[in-house]
Amino acid sequence: MRNALILLLLLAVAAVPGSVYPQRSADPNGVKVFYDNEPELAAVLDQLQLFDVYTSVWFSAIYILLFVSLAGCVMPRTKIHFAALRARPVLTPKNLERMPEYLSEAGDSSVLESAMVVLKKRGFRVDRKQDSISAEKGYAKETGNLVFHYSLVGVLLAVGFGGGFSFSGQRVLVEGDTFVNNLASYDSFSPGALFDEGQLEPFSLTLDEFDVVYDLANRANIGQPIDFVASVSADFGQTQTASDIRVNYPLAAPGANVYLTGNGFAPVVTVFDGDGNISYQGPIVFLPQDSNMTSLGVIKAPDAIPEQLGIIAFFYPTAEKLTTGAYTSIYPDPIAPLMTMNVYTGNLGLDSGIPRNAYALDTTNMEMIAGRDGPVAAIELEVGQSADLPDGLGSVRFDGLLRFASLDVAHNPGGIWVLLFAALSLVSLTMSLMVPRRRVWVRLMSGDRIEFAALSRRDDPNLPQMLEEIVQEIRSGSKK
Repeated sequence: MRNALILLLLLAVAAVPGSVYPQRSADPNGVKVFYDNEPELAAVLDQLQLFDVYTSVWFSAIYILLFVSLAGCVMPRTKIHFAALRARPVLTPKNLERMPEYLSEAGDSSVLESAMVVLKKRGFRVDRKQDSISAEKGYAKETGNLVFHYSLVGVLLAVGFGGGFSFSGQRVLVEGDTFVNNLASYDSFSPGALFDEGQLEPFSLTLDEFDVVYDLANRANIGQPIDFVASVSADFGQTQTASDIRVNYPLAAPGANVYLTGNGFAPVVTVFDGDGNISYQGPIVFLPQDSNMTSLGVIKAPDAIPEQLGIIAFFYPTAEKLTTGAYTSIYPDPIAPLMTMNVYTGNLGLDSGIPRNAYALDTTNMEMIAGRDGPVAAIELEVGQSADLPDGLGSVRFDGLLRFASLDVAHNPGGIWVLLFAALSLVSLTMSLMVPRRRVWVRLMSGDRIEFAALSRRDDPNLPQMLEEIVQEIRSGSKK
């Protein structure tokens, strides 16, 4: 038991980094951002598996040792408990006066007959030996304790089973886009150790509209979001349905649940190169940077002629110019949307064979041609506007504004079992704490005296009252 408690404490401590650092299974983009901001520290943390805490070697070792320790703890106790359940109540001690509760009064053998009836009625296991009765109850306390520990083992098994066959995949959907449940459609995917691609059941989702409801009633909270609603059209093969996905209200899809985990804006941009050809066109996912949805996006046009183009853009839903000349967003909804662009030319590095972050632009081998610190001021566009790039390198156009939703498609077959075992552990623990373990003895002494005594395995403030009630009932029964 001591080992189990130490390991349980270690497991709780080991889980702390999982809430401090982003985890690949739940927040792969957070891990990428951490690498971008602190590459050296991120490399060390990755070596220590702190981005994969719950599947790390050291966490699994504690987990397995706790499982073995619990099993080694409860199995011998179970054998002893079953033997105690089959055994008769302990014999009446020779000196009952030493018991915590003791009464003595005049009586005869009829009291013993009445005591047998009363104690059995109260749920005691009763054994009579000539002129004495031994009774005990409360074995449900130890039963509850054992069931609680077996439930913990069940939770560990369910977590292990669920983790092995579980999967979690992330996909960013812009309004109008469709997601199909296959590996190629995910932006990132984290399978369990025993996952098989055949677990993915076919279905598709189309994001029809994304809406954010803001608090307008409370002046102190104006601009605070109170609801996020992703309206989707779902095709489950046999059925097609329109549904809403909200925070904490996932969509139940075949073989998985679809959760809403994030949102933002996706401005629609067209980039023309120096020859007037479209080198990029479509919505760009901008990552929110603050509570007023100031957002950052990156546009890459590797096919632009005569030079590749890279753009770092900022989107302000409700733009206001500061005294410094910079812009900020003063409200998260697009009331006065504005996009500013810092434009670079040069090698985007996409042909090097090294994976590049779609949300970052490496400007090491690039030259700024427009921007706050560049030779030409940053480009500023409202919806529907366009602007020419310097030196005849092309132009850009702000075509429209869409929203995106970050969806997490997750399945854990052990989840329901974890819930059931957790509920069972709560019930059994309550039973273990609430049920008292008590023993009662009644003995006929020479000289027509009756002794009553009671003992509890733990501190039991109700023991005197219980013994008094039993004696009263026995008296009433023996007089009939």
